[in-house]
Amino acid sequence: MSAQPPPLARALIDRAAGERLRAGLLDDARADPAARVLVVRGDEAPLADPSRDATALQFAAVSEIPDGAVWAFLGRDGAGPVLCAAFAAGAPDPVAAPGGWAGLREVGGDLDDADAGVFVEALSLARWLIEAPHCPACGALAEVETAGWSRRCTACGREHFPRTDPAVIVAVESEDGERLLLGSNALWGQDRYSCFAGFVEAGESLEAAVAREVEEESGIRVASSSYRGSQAWPYPRSLMLGFRARAVADRDARADGEEIVQVRWFERAEIRVAFAGGSDVTLPGSASIAHALIREWAEERE
Repeated sequence: MSAQPPPLARALIDRAAGERLRAGLLDDARADPAARVLVVRGDEAPLADPSRDATALQFAAVSEIPDGAVWAFLGRDGAGPVLCAAFAAGAPDPVAAPGGWAGLREVGGDLDDADAGVFVEALSLARWLIEAPHCPACGALAEVETAGWSRRCTACGREHFPRTDPAVIVAVESEDGERLLLGSNALWGQDRYSCFAGFVEAGESLEAAVAREVEEESGIRVASSSYRGSQAWPYPRSLMLGFRARAVADRDARADGEEIVQVRWFERAEIRVAFAGGSDVTLPGSASIAHALIREWAEERE
């Protein structure tokens, strides 16, 4: 995975961050006939007609966007500016969606790199724009600035930015490296397994968070860990930092009984069969970094 970033970490768009301070950027971009708009409603975006193409986003023209959107400048591609128009979940269909509406979890792994990058950027920004309209310091309304990338409080003047919370996600291999330990979360259905994950605490290093989370959830003490890659995961606003860790003692594996209800050691052949749909085990979807971590390990030795 170190040679191939996770699916949502291969963005091709130029974010053109240096333009955001320019007054009138959004108005100018919206007036550009080449502008493309990705509408985000809640955590969903519209898909193009699947009969004409593989899974792809349906972009709209500025003139197609109804009133009530919160706008943001995402950057530029080879054709022109790319914008986001954000609507709250449950709003009536803002634009046509020939392929229906879908969430990032559902289709992120099926999109090409350009669309996947735009979707994760737009969704991360749109959720903040819709869900955080007030100043967290004094509660007054905070107005959108820097083309959608900040808010300034109308009362106390504080400037606020989209929040990103770091979280570690860990593929734990056995002492000899020949098995992988996965856990089943209490909120999931039976026979669904994934890597161990958790937020980095205040004042904590990533390596310390890896050791703490793995031991808390699985009972395994970590002998070593290595960074494998990262991707944004806007549920609600995470940056997932992927690691692989080696167990000190395989026999220590046990579920914490609260968040994780079952842990299980898997061999590579079992993982490959599960990914191929040949077993009752359900593994993470292709949009997630957990999928990439597990697949990387499983395919190291065919």
